[in-house]
Amino acid sequence: MKIIAIILVFGIIVFVHELGHFLVAKLNKIKVLEFAIGMGPAIVKWGKKETKYSLRILPIGGYCMMEGEDEESDDPRSFNNKSCLARLAVLFAGPFFNFILAFVLGVVICHFCYIDPAEISGVAEGSAAEEAGLQAGDVIVELDGKNIYNFRELSYHIVSGKPGASIKVTYKRDGKETTVTVTPKKDEETGRYYFGVYSNNREAKNFGEKLKYGFLEGRLQIKATLISLKMLFTGGASVNDLMGPVGIGNYMSDVIDQAEKEGGFANVILNILNFCILISANLGVMNLLPIPALDGGRILFVLIEMVTGKKIPKEKEALVNGIGFVLLMILIVFVFFNDLRKVFF
Repeated sequence: MKIIAIILVFGIIVFVHELGHFLVAKLNKIKVLEFAIGMGPAIVKWGKKETKYSLRILPIGGYCMMEGEDEESDDPRSFNNKSCLARLAVLFAGPFFNFILAFVLGVVICHFCYIDPAEISGVAEGSAAEEAGLQAGDVIVELDGKNIYNFRELSYHIVSGKPGASIKVTYKRDGKETTVTVTPKKDEETGRYYFGVYSNNREAKNFGEKLKYGFLEGRLQIKATLISLKMLFTGGASVNDLMGPVGIGNYMSDVIDQAEKEGGFANVILNILNFCILISANLGVMNLLPIPALDGGRILFVLIEMVTGKKIPKEKEALVNGIGFVLLMILIVFVFFNDLRKVFF
């Protein structure tokens, strides 16, 4: 049952991503040759018109194959013969649909569970927050001059910054904003730094709050992905911390087991939806990175064409994308075996 749930999560997220490319390609009258979910040999194929549809054996990807996407074509409906704006729209649509999915599922979570406003419910005695004068009922609005909306952003900010560094906290109390400096204290047992504040999530007051915090839930997961990337490049995390489908599946399995013990079937479903938000936001962000063979790399080529007024020769673009694809496969293989090492050893 858990394996089916994990496969469905990956399948739905990939389907939504490729559906974005597919629908916008059709809107721009681009000829779509195949719409596939999964990789490897096809389990099922159907479609008698110009577009073939397939479900493939490995639930780790998918594709929307368009005429003239990777080769020259004289067909007026080919991808390479469309305007730069049309091609940008098609390329951006996949990640954008992942963001939409994250926001929609965020609303579902906020409807059935609780919202996460940046409001302090309590302050630990002797903590850095108490020394700075923070109190229960204060609403944090900025950290180091950057707006925050979810309480969890506080821990993200601490983790992504320099350990133990002071943080300027702007909070609202009785309608008045005040800024104080808080220096997180280190917990000797865990080695982590804490403010010493906590928050009790609450129910949304109305549907407007559900929409607002559903949107903010998607935003939060996008922000978490960007913070993780920043930590990867600044030394706060290493490539050993990366997870592929095996690692994510194993972690998701543990979360499902724990959720089942604590709250039964309904709690399991909500945790799976929460995972969908996280993975969908991750897929959207990662695909926008300017890496050859990904949507972001292709977007970069189109932007260069818009600036220079000249198309990059298809053979050169194919070479760069080919090199990028090989490097991407090497990374995927590394992450795959790293996942296996973590799970079984």
